[in-house]
Amino acid sequence: MHRLPSHATLRRFRVASLLVILMFLSAPAALGFIFYGFIKGEHGWFAIAGGVVAAGLIFMVLNLIMSGRLRCPLCMVPSLQNRRCSKHKSAATLFGSHRLFVAQSILFKGSFRCPYCGEPTAMMVRERGRR
Repeated sequence: MHRLPSHATLRRFRVASLLVILMFLSAPAALGFIFYGFIKGEHGWFAIAGGVVAAGLIFMVLNLIMSGRLRCPLCMVPSLQNRRCSKHKSAATLFGSHRLFVAQSILFKGSFRCPYCGEPTAMMVRERGRR
């Protein structure tokens, strides 16, 4: 199992994973507010839905900035970005998204399997050899 090079990289992986999950949750939340606004007939819920969509767009931009530098230690492909490369034959998805599966795996399991090379990576910092 591979490990990450530094504590800063570990923090960036966790923050980027949280941004991916928030980005994916913002769309159903906005649809729920719009639906509830239609049912109740109150226009205030549409403004809340617009705020949720705006927050989702902000999460998307922050995710693009954060996850561009986060790469798999083995294949060096950004695991939390959607590259149009071919995926590993056993790459798992969550609701049809490889990024969402990697993000939930990072936050809840403490490790992830790269969707491009298929190698596992622990959310731990590798130990440096003594000189």
